[in-house]
Formats: sequence, structure tokens, C-alpha cells
Amino acid sequence: MGEWTGSVGVEAASPYRVITIENGERNLLNPGVMSALSAALVEADGDAGVEGIVLTGSGAVFCGGLDVPAIQAGADPVEFAQSLVALLSLIPTLGTPVTAAVNGDAVASGASLAAACDFAVGHPDVRIGTYEVSIGVWPMIAQVPVIKRIGAKAAMENVGSGEPFTAQRAHEVGLLQRIVAAGAEVEACTAWLRLASRGAAVYAGGRRSFYEFADMPYEQALRASLDRFTAMFKR
Repeated sequence: MGEWTGSVGVEAASPYRVITIENGERNLLNPGVMSALSAALVEADGDAGVEGIVLTGSGAVFCGGLDVPAIQAGADPVEFAQSLVALLSLIPTLGTPVTAAVNGDAVASGASLAAACDFAVGHPDVRIGTYEVSIGVWPMIAQVPVIKRIGAKAAMENVGSGEPFTAQRAHEVGLLQRIVAAGAEVEACTAWLRLASRGAAVYAGGRRSFYEFADMPYEQALRASLDRFTAMFKR
């Protein structure tokens, strides 16, 4: 791996953990930033005092996606893609609820990060979604969490056109659960996390099963749910 710029800020706002992407005006993702994000998520998930995680961006942008200029300058695109897949694969396996405070545009892989979270809020001027088709590239990885979150029909509206959703449209299709005033995104996330924390004792296994079942065929999910239900009463 090369020497990557950018960092991740971590703030302990007890009982929550605020993780902030910090990489220039667009908060672009490179392998170093994505590795730091993964590490911060794992650390927060392993802290018994943390009841919820808020993911946000520094400045006026949530995340502008992968650092394409770095790739164009010679960085290995496969390394970037592998880091992104690892990060997006990690989020559903955590036992702690994860929210997205979309403080500004969340585009390309930034949209996939927001989509991978349990709950997302943004202000009225944010844009969220992929744009790659508009520049002649298919968002092969970034599309996956968006499809999973809102379904193929709604996702194609954005992915196929390369035009990110407005905040209002993102709310209508389910990428954003709330639209709030600019600057109130983190507070709105923690308000939802306070509700989620009422079930903190069951979140670790419950959240993981939620995403596993979401990816299973209906009958298979029901059979798996019976096994998990039975296991709860055998402990």
C-alpha cells in the first residue's frame, strides 16, 4: 500500500461515537482512509460503552467517493476497490447501530456508505447517489448498497442516469430517513440512536441477523429465524 493522505476523526460523544471522514474538500476515499474507517468502526463496536455510531464528513461534504485523481495518477484501482468492498462488507456485521449524518453531498462510493448505514439524515441541499454513468463508468461496487437499500427499480433511476438524487427524492425512495436543517444531522442521528439503545441488549445478534435475513430468500430466512429464535431461549 502507498502512503495515503487523509484521516478519520473519532469523537467520543458518550454513549455514542462520531466518526468523521477527513480528506480534503471532498473527503475522498483511499485505502488508508478506508482502513482507518474500518478500524474506527471495529473499535467502537467492541467498546461496551458505545451504544451507537454516527458516520459523517468534515466540512461541507459527506464523501465524494473514491479518490479517482489518485488512481489516474497511477495508484492501483484494484487496491481501492478491495478496500471499499472490505469496508462495505464490514458495516452489516457490526453489532452496534450505525447512522449516517449526511452533512453534504454523498456521491459515488459516498452514497454507498450512507446506504449501508441503518439510518441516514441529510439537509435539504444534499445530493446523494452515484454519478459515474455520466462520465462513462458503471458504478460496479457503489451500486450494491444502493440497490440493497431501495430496490432495483428506484436505484436504477439514479444509477442508470448518473444523476444523484436530491434530498427530497432520496427521502422519498428511502436513502434518507429524515431531512433536517443544515448542522442538525448529528443530533438527528443521536435522537434515533436513543430509541435504538432501548434494545441495546439484543442489538449485537439482532442487527447481524437483520442483514443476513435481508439477503436470504423468504423461506430460507424464516427457517434461519426459527433457529435463531430457539437459540435465544437455550442460552
